[in-house]
Amino acid sequence: MKKFKPIFVLVSFLIAITLIIPAILVVPFMDGKASGKLGVDLSKPPAKETAAPSADAAVTVSVYRSSKGKIENVQLEDYLVGVVAAEMPADFNEEALKAQALTARTYIVKKMLSKDTTGVPKGAQVTDTTMNQAYESDDKQRADWKADYSWKHKKILDAVRATSGQILTYKGEAIDATFFSTSNGYTENSEDYWQSSIPYLRSVPSPWDKNSPKFNSKQEFTVSDFEAKLGVKLDKDIGNITGLTAGKRVAKVNFNGKILTGKDIRDKLDLRSADFKWERKGNNIIVTTKGFGHGVGMSQYGANGMADEGKNYKDIVKYYYQGVEVTSAENLFATITAQK
Repeated sequence: MKKFKPIFVLVSFLIAITLIIPAILVVPFMDGKASGKLGVDLSKPPAKETAAPSADAAVTVSVYRSSKGKIENVQLEDYLVGVVAAEMPADFNEEALKAQALTARTYIVKKMLSKDTTGVPKGAQVTDTTMNQAYESDDKQRADWKADYSWKHKKILDAVRATSGQILTYKGEAIDATFFSTSNGYTENSEDYWQSSIPYLRSVPSPWDKNSPKFNSKQEFTVSDFEAKLGVKLDKDIGNITGLTAGKRVAKVNFNGKILTGKDIRDKLDLRSADFKWERKGNNIIVTTKGFGHGVGMSQYGANGMADEGKNYKDIVKYYYQGVEVTSAENLFATITAQK
């Protein structure tokens, strides 16, 4: 039996080494501080990562809250989130939301620089209605979105922050970044809806809008109501359309010598669009329209369609606003802050 003793000792030694070496390697990390990387002093707490401050943080907007009859001072980033939440569905593509955030920031920056407070109560810079830009407070977003608040708010906030400090300019000046819901397949030249011809507000095709749930609509009027609203008297003909705009909307209609523009008719009948047709059925007039909104500038459903095809927010705004640039507004923010 003695001749097997050296082998037994050798085996025992190898087993011991196998057990002891891993233990030696592990012991230094068994004090409850075993997270981290080699070369890092684990006795010190890790440095906290902090997000870069938003460029929008420098500006505050005085918003007249129409339902409350009072003015609220809102940080620009929160204001923009509230505008995008009110003006565009949160389930739109992220790039469309960024485009909307960019137009909203451009609008308010231009308004604040010009000190234009037309129709705004004293002490405020803007209202919360579509007279300027619709705006919803955080409380209203929570009430409207309920269980969906968290993801919708974050998605819009991310879009606002992705465009932080940016505005749209034409030849160095902030533009009139007009927008609307749904085109009839084309946007409109500015002078076909308003008086001024603006070089960046040109008619462009917008085929994506045909997928909008607001693309087609129908309204019905009695003949007497139709006549009263338009201030006309009908005979066998309802009225003859005598011209179309560059955006394929009604330019003018002749009612037995009385000429009304398509915009006049849209406003007086409260139609969704100036692209309309009508027919008389007995004592009623049926009006069908294509599109929803004035048609000038960026189509929101068009923007979403472009984004779904892979276009980014800069592609979108440069398509709907011809010849513009995406520019830093930080110097303009400083001017706005100094004016207060």
